[in-house]
Amino acid sequence: MRLHLLEVEAFGPYAGREVVDFDALGADGLFLLHGDTGAGKTTLLDAIAFALFGVVPGARGDVKRLRCDVAAPEQLTEVVLELTVQRQRLRIVRSPEYQRAKKRGDGFTTQQAKVSLSWVGEPPAGLPPDGIIRIDEVARTVERLLGMTAAQFFQVVLLPQGEFAKFLRSDTTEREKLLERLFGTERFSDVERWFADLRAERGRALEKRQQELRELVARYAQEAQQEPPEEDRAEWVDAVLAEVTARAEAAETEAAQARSAATKAETTLREAEEDADRIRRVRTAHTRLAQIAETAGERAEWTEEIAAARRASAVVPEVELLERRASELGDAQLAEADHTRALGELGFDSVGLASADLRERAGSLREEAGALAELVAEAEQQRVDTERRDERKTAAGAAAERVTELKTRLAELPERLTAVRGDAVSAAEAAAKLDGAKARVDELTTFARAAAELPEAVAKVGRGEAKLREVVDAHQAARQHRLDLRERRLEGMAAELAVGLADGASCPVCGSAEHPAPARHGAELVDPEEERAAEESEQKAGALRQRVVSALEEAKARLDALRERLGERTAESVAAELTEARAAVGTLSEQAARKDQLARQVVKLEQEADQLAEQRRRADQAVTEAQAEVRALEERLAERSKRLLEGRGEFPDVAVRRRHLLTLAGALDSVAEARTAVGGAESRLAEQHGLVEISLHAKGFATLEEMRGAVRSDEQVTKLEQGLAEAEATAAGARELLAQPELFGISPEDVVEVAPLAEVAKAARERAETAFAALKSIAAQHGELKKLAARMGKALAEFAPVEAEYNELRALSEVVNGRGQNSRKMSLRSYVLAARLEEVALAATARLRTMSQGRYSFVHSDAAGARGTRGGLGLDVLDDYSGAVRPAKTLSGGESFLASLSLALGLADVVAGETGGALLDTLFVDEGFGTLDAETLDVVMNILDELRAGGRVVGLVSHVEELRQRIPTRLRVHKSRTGSRIELRTA
Repeated sequence: MRLHLLEVEAFGPYAGREVVDFDALGADGLFLLHGDTGAGKTTLLDAIAFALFGVVPGARGDVKRLRCDVAAPEQLTEVVLELTVQRQRLRIVRSPEYQRAKKRGDGFTTQQAKVSLSWVGEPPAGLPPDGIIRIDEVARTVERLLGMTAAQFFQVVLLPQGEFAKFLRSDTTEREKLLERLFGTERFSDVERWFADLRAERGRALEKRQQELRELVARYAQEAQQEPPEEDRAEWVDAVLAEVTARAEAAETEAAQARSAATKAETTLREAEEDADRIRRVRTAHTRLAQIAETAGERAEWTEEIAAARRASAVVPEVELLERRASELGDAQLAEADHTRALGELGFDSVGLASADLRERAGSLREEAGALAELVAEAEQQRVDTERRDERKTAAGAAAERVTELKTRLAELPERLTAVRGDAVSAAEAAAKLDGAKARVDELTTFARAAAELPEAVAKVGRGEAKLREVVDAHQAARQHRLDLRERRLEGMAAELAVGLADGASCPVCGSAEHPAPARHGAELVDPEEERAAEESEQKAGALRQRVVSALEEAKARLDALRERLGERTAESVAAELTEARAAVGTLSEQAARKDQLARQVVKLEQEADQLAEQRRRADQAVTEAQAEVRALEERLAERSKRLLEGRGEFPDVAVRRRHLLTLAGALDSVAEARTAVGGAESRLAEQHGLVEISLHAKGFATLEEMRGAVRSDEQVTKLEQGLAEAEATAAGARELLAQPELFGISPEDVVEVAPLAEVAKAARERAETAFAALKSIAAQHGELKKLAARMGKALAEFAPVEAEYNELRALSEVVNGRGQNSRKMSLRSYVLAARLEEVALAATARLRTMSQGRYSFVHSDAAGARGTRGGLGLDVLDDYSGAVRPAKTLSGGESFLASLSLALGLADVVAGETGGALLDTLFVDEGFGTLDAETLDVVMNILDELRAGGRVVGLVSHVEELRQRIPTRLRVHKSRTGSRIELRTA
């Protein structure tokens, strides 16, 4: 796979459209990608991954926020990538999903993700010639052409030597996490978790069955009222059940015997109670007949009293009617007197006038009052019209005052409205200028901070240059010291070997056991430890030198950025401009703050003017209408007043005169009716006196007082009759009782003893109840024990295979998770990672030996860690100088970089070999070159030269200044407030 062209727009930190020409960058096969921190170097690699797979690597892909925040709203977020895969050139254009401003109205809308894949040249066989636009089809096509997934591509295109550098310094737990991220073995972790989850789930199921079995045993023991044994519980269950069965049979026999005895005793008691009841009934009948014979005289008096009351009841209605006639006459006489007195109070004397004369006079008065009815209605209308006239006069005056007030207010409004409109226009202009003024303040604030930082940045560069000279001298001195020691050791190597010779021991050079002339050295020999200490001092000095170089480059870059940002400005000029800009913002903010308030005031005043004009029109109309209505009312009032004056006569008004006439006519009618009623009442009273005398003689009463003495109420008569009937019924019932056949031969003096038989029956009944309760209890216990025994048998039969299956699963889960019978203490994930690490270490050894000039090789170890920790992820180095195997974390900074780069290249080789995918002709190597000395950097550059052999293009991502001098083709990323931009520099 070779990259040709990359275009990004509104993507990440790139606001505009930036183009990367990989053909120009790869002309020499090697280029440098550098720039400020956060400028967007990694974003270019993310753009390549996004164009191919629609995702970006690492945590950046989880955010799903790829659009540039400072891009213009109308810009389309887009990535274009042209590349050649398997001799087929293609062009991919892809846009992510993001939120953009609506073209109409306010708010945002979702811009959907889209992609297109088109062919540059002849399309490949079996694929659409016009290209592909479906997202899923593009993903499948890219994976098929590349021969690898997105995760594998991320491992290969950007060599993860930084992750391997962490790996070399990490413990076992951190190594697992790093290797999982590098090798993508999360599925094996899922298998481990699956086993652990399944074990936990089956364990819970087993524990649930064990708990159920324990509960059944506890319930069985509680029901049997025995303590369960620790062993042989099945035999114990059968024994308890047999014992309870025998007890249940014995209880059933006892209950049957007690029930039979109780039945016999109850029968005997019932017969004795029946004999005693017959004797009691005979005694009761004789007692009742004796009582009735004693009250015979009293019952005869009751009979006579009832007959007299019935005769008097026939005369009572006539007497009551006579009393009502007398009362009616008295009421009529009182009413006549009252009405005659009321008529006299009205000034009319009715003495000597008959009822007919009175009624005739009342009719004349009513006719006269009827003639006045129309004038009464006019008098009421006269009052209403008078009130209406006065009201309308008041309303006309108020409306006239309102018209005057409204004229004054309307005259004041135009001037106020003009002033408020002017203030509103000024506030709107201030609001429009406010954003620009604030932006100017922000810009000048940035300049002020840059001006404040500038002196310190200049001083920091000076200090860095002085420090660099110091550490360069120290590094060169350390190197010279190491070279001197190396030269002295080589010169005295023969003497050093001779010191270790012993008689009879083989010479390590020639192999002879005889040593006739061991070498001698005049000067003092160099100790190997001294040489190693010199090497370490040189490495530390070199690392310090590189750190100082990096710090100096960063300081110079910061100084250049500050000077470029300030241009010709000085701190004083920026401060003056900032003060002026802040004052302008304050003034504009005060004016803009009143914008909405003034706009509302303008609208309010305009509405007020319209309302006042409408109110004045309505007030004028109200004045005119009120005055016209007053004139019409006054004319009607004058005409009606003449008629009312004639009709009222001597009275205050017509209504009073009419009410007087009607009242007098009513009083005359009342007196006439009262006199007629008195005459009728006298006639009816005399007639009723005669009827009462006739009724008294007919019923045998001499006087009215005698009749009243015989009167009884219905309740009294009914009570006497009931007493007679009850006495007769009691006597008849007693005689009927004694006549029953079952009582023949029984005397009231006979006696039957019932109490002893009741005691016997009670004792038998209690025995039967006790036996039945015992039987019920033992039967319930027997039934419950039978059910529990069956459930326990079933539970025990089901528990054994479940327990065996769980034990097998637990053993397998422990092996998979590196415990139990797993002697290496390696989990499945660790085992896979160890195998992958071994493959990568084997491929990386060839690279490392070349980079270290044959000194170092990787040695993989799958031994368990210290104190029983998991093993399999050990990676040591074999030092060819000493022949010793030592931990990789003991390597120096430069050596660690060589080792991590070798592992990254080895991983790329292994992944490419496994997938069988397209050869990646474009690779990227990230950071770490600053830890290398000049000699080692030469070796690494030679390795990179080998990588670009055969047409490969290698991109280095680094801040190291020496690489800028070594690599002429560079791609620099500049960052700014308006978005990052790209600059290509070639030889």
